[in-house]
Amino acid sequence: MKITNYISVILCSIALYSCSDAAKTIGFGTDSDAIEAPATGGTHTVKVSAQKEWIATTDEPWITISPANGRGTTECRVLIDSALTDQPRRGVIRIQEQNTWVKKEIAVSQKGFDYLISIDDKEVTVANYAAYGTRHFDVKIKTNVDFNVKVSESAESWLKFEKPAVEFDRGIRPREVTVRFNWNINSQPNPRIAEVAFNPKTEVELAQHDNLVVTQQAAEAIEENTRGGDSIALLAIARTLECNNTSWENGERMDNWDNVILWEEGMESYTPEKKGRVKYARFYIFNTKEELPFEVQYLTAADELNFYSNVNSYLKDLTTGEYITKLTQLRRLTIAAYGLVSLDKNFTALKNLEFLDLSSNNFQKIPEEINPTNFPKLRTLNMGANTRKNIYDLSNTVETNYGGLVEEQGFPRRLIEWDLDTVVLSVNYLQGPLPKMDDWEKYTEQDIIDADTLPRALIGTPKVMPHTKWFAINLNRLTGELPDWLLYHPALDWWGPSVLVFSQEGKDASGTLAGFTNEPANMNYYYEFYEGYKKDPDTEEEEETTK
Repeated sequence: MKITNYISVILCSIALYSCSDAAKTIGFGTDSDAIEAPATGGTHTVKVSAQKEWIATTDEPWITISPANGRGTTECRVLIDSALTDQPRRGVIRIQEQNTWVKKEIAVSQKGFDYLISIDDKEVTVANYAAYGTRHFDVKIKTNVDFNVKVSESAESWLKFEKPAVEFDRGIRPREVTVRFNWNINSQPNPRIAEVAFNPKTEVELAQHDNLVVTQQAAEAIEENTRGGDSIALLAIARTLECNNTSWENGERMDNWDNVILWEEGMESYTPEKKGRVKYARFYIFNTKEELPFEVQYLTAADELNFYSNVNSYLKDLTTGEYITKLTQLRRLTIAAYGLVSLDKNFTALKNLEFLDLSSNNFQKIPEEINPTNFPKLRTLNMGANTRKNIYDLSNTVETNYGGLVEEQGFPRRLIEWDLDTVVLSVNYLQGPLPKMDDWEKYTEQDIIDADTLPRALIGTPKVMPHTKWFAINLNRLTGELPDWLLYHPALDWWGPSVLVFSQEGKDASGTLAGFTNEPANMNYYYEFYEGYKKDPDTEEEEETTK
């Protein structure tokens, strides 16, 4: 009985030992024999089961396993790079026990990229107006194919784009491309829509193909030919120009706005339909890099408009724009220190202008549009100080585009022939002599009889600008002799000649010192010429002192 029990205990012990040893034996292998990766790549986990040391290898550089060797059971990370093409690719990971032929293989497959042009925000809305330099938006496009941008034909005039080059240094992996769109002001009381297509340059099948729709809000409605429309237009112009000198936003009635005059009964050219509307408006000290705002066209009752002092105007190259040309009723217009270098092609529509001030701009020459045919009623022209900078010696400079009417070939005779009441050409770079005008009409005996204020000595002198009350040509680069028509002009003493006519400065393009060779020391010669018709102001002062 005792022997039997002893044998049983031994057999049980053997059995228990065998079970324990079997539990410790681990088969070599992995928890996966295949990995399917997307085109973007990524990280996957593989568990290696083993008792002995092992090593992992792969046949493709786009597959990385870490750790690549170990002992016993280990969890490994498999890193798969992003694909480079649209084609699928395959690779193998081999895990082998060291010092044995036992190994496991894991098949790795990766999809290629689909071609796409993808946009997150497919609809964009922009305002009808924003400050200059802020009228743009960016569209971020995810793509792996080069593309063209096409704006619908109806929107090409107001929506432009700046498309960067698409770089494919990383194969056809999608990358983010930014396209900037610039939009113009909407002057109409209706919204407008642009459809923008992004079309691949080559024929490929796109898995995703997004396009863009841009909606621009309508402009605030301006009721034309009304007092209310005038007030909205004034506010809009001031905002667009970024004027900082108006009190128009304070809620006051337009009657109390500074720099604004409204039509009232009794004013010259008043008509009942003008009552309460804008007759005159002045905009000054502003900052714009654009032509005159579109709202200008709504000031259809205005008799005079004044735009003066644009910030850093000497750095700008602007034109008037088309909207001012619609105000054909204007009689007086000032666009000074604005940065103008040209006039709109329709500027000649302003045929009722009597006064035009284009001073302190950047004109290289007097615009061809300015002539008596286009402006038959014009009496005053001011084109003084069109210099961007002061250049003393024009023969010793490398500067270009410095304004000052420098492109005029000599003195602009056409302005002398025009016979305006006022001509101001001061502080420019006009060069050469004044025209003698010997071929021009001369004073006759009948002129002397009709005027009854002119000496007979004037007969035979060119009858130049007989109605001009103000003529200023000082601080140019004029040279040569003063012609008789100017030295003995009936209005010369009114012109302040010692300051506003005779005085020149600097050197011209040939290096000649500016100034007239026969500039008179005083006006004695003039009053001797007009003896009995004019009195020397100095003589009048002496007579007053004697009394």
